[in-house]
Amino acid sequence: MTRTDAGDAPTVILPAVGGPAAPGAGLGGAARQGFANLVGVGIAAVAGFGLNIVITRGWSVRDAGMFFAATSAFMIAVSAARLGTDVGTVYFVSRQRTLGQRDRIRGTILVGLLPVLAVGTLLAGVGWLAAPALARLTMPEAGPGAVTALRVLLAFVPLAALSDYALAACRGFGQMRPLLTVERLGRTLIQFVAVATAAWLGLSATRALPLAWAVPYLFAAAVALAWLGRLVRRAEREVSRPVPTAELAGPFWRFTGPRALSSLAAIIVQRLDIVLLSALRGPADAAVYTAATRFLALGQLSSVALAGSVQHRMAAAFARSDTAEARQLYQAATGWLVLLSWPAYLIFAAFAGPMLSLFGSGYGAGRRVVLLLALTMLVATGCGMVDMVLNMAGRTAWTFYNAMAGTVVNVVTNVALIPVYGVLGAALAWTASILVTNLVPLAQLWWSLRLHPFGRGTRTAMALAVVCFGLPLGLASLLGAGAPLLAVVAVAGAAAYLAGAWRWRTTLHLDALRTLRRGRNRSGPTPAAQS
Repeated sequence: MTRTDAGDAPTVILPAVGGPAAPGAGLGGAARQGFANLVGVGIAAVAGFGLNIVITRGWSVRDAGMFFAATSAFMIAVSAARLGTDVGTVYFVSRQRTLGQRDRIRGTILVGLLPVLAVGTLLAGVGWLAAPALARLTMPEAGPGAVTALRVLLAFVPLAALSDYALAACRGFGQMRPLLTVERLGRTLIQFVAVATAAWLGLSATRALPLAWAVPYLFAAAVALAWLGRLVRRAEREVSRPVPTAELAGPFWRFTGPRALSSLAAIIVQRLDIVLLSALRGPADAAVYTAATRFLALGQLSSVALAGSVQHRMAAAFARSDTAEARQLYQAATGWLVLLSWPAYLIFAAFAGPMLSLFGSGYGAGRRVVLLLALTMLVATGCGMVDMVLNMAGRTAWTFYNAMAGTVVNVVTNVALIPVYGVLGAALAWTASILVTNLVPLAQLWWSLRLHPFGRGTRTAMALAVVCFGLPLGLASLLGAGAPLLAVVAVAGAAAYLAGAWRWRTTLHLDALRTLRRGRNRSGPTPAAQS
């Protein structure tokens, strides 16, 4: 049957295939893949953090700010080129495999891949021509070198978008290894080595640095597309006649279209503040803000890792109309997310000053940015992966409106606050948009599906983090404790935290990690996990 939700395209509710999954059947696979992904994301995050240290120490604050503004423009262009297909392909391929519709997989992937290639190439060409105007608008103090940096980076937009798309399609097959191998480990580590070599040789920040940073996308795209091709051929072994691509375009783009703009809005919220800081306050402020917000990337690694392992399982649960399984996945994943991320954010808030000194002199002004955004991320991670759950439930129109609201809030507050407060104004703007894009979809999930993330595991993880880290580190900071004493408090808190996690491991669903010792959990893999 078909149900039309307010503001949404009709959502097809399909009959359950093989009945609902056994309770917790998907948790073991999600935990296993989430743990593997966490290791890969952790390595990538550390390499990325080290990459920013290399850039800030290898080049001047002005050059670093110029480069960070240019890479922000690159990331916005890549997100625009993806057209939201990174979500759409996971959603459709997961459902098609769950429902035994393997004759639709090749067409679905082509429906997304060809427009990504076309739009990416178009943006690269337009970016090349518009680079002088963009540089004058966003980096007026950077000089003509900014034009060269922008052109070098924007030339790689099609490759980066294709790489992201192919790796997302592999996730639709339940495969996390391509993402881990190609993106988390391969591209990030090659990028780190290339940039570090350029810094060691003292090469130009306007040509050599952008090339060293962008060329790894060429290798990532080639390997990712080859891997995806192998998965598609394997899926079609018993398919006599694939469904024509033209028949699949309509459903795919009705679902994915709203997500194209909401994905672009999300990356604008994350990156536009750096561009605006460069334009309104100069590249030095952009460099300080970028350095300060890099700590968030380390804190977000658990969210990225868990989203990758849960996303296709959530799509499969909704395809079976199994709301109970979706609720269990959502609440368990949120508990794991809080368990992993809250200690990190609380430690970042306490050690903001010493950690910023890693970037060199001139970056201490970002301390209040780290403190504000770390505390804001406690709220965001406490809501769980609300945007992903809405998408997998077919509410892409809702995520579009949410993203647009967050973008409007972000742009308006950035323009109003950056000229007066500088980096702190940008942080306040990001805080406002983070709250909008997490609390609004949280209310929508409860209203439409009666789903919420606050199960016993989530509440237990929150209490453990506050008692073991939040209260003692907060009190020590208020009393003016130095870094050595804060380190002692953090180590003691970590010991208590691990003991508490072990004590309440069943409540936290950590027993699902036992599947790490086996190829699958006792209930067998869920359909979405099979390859």
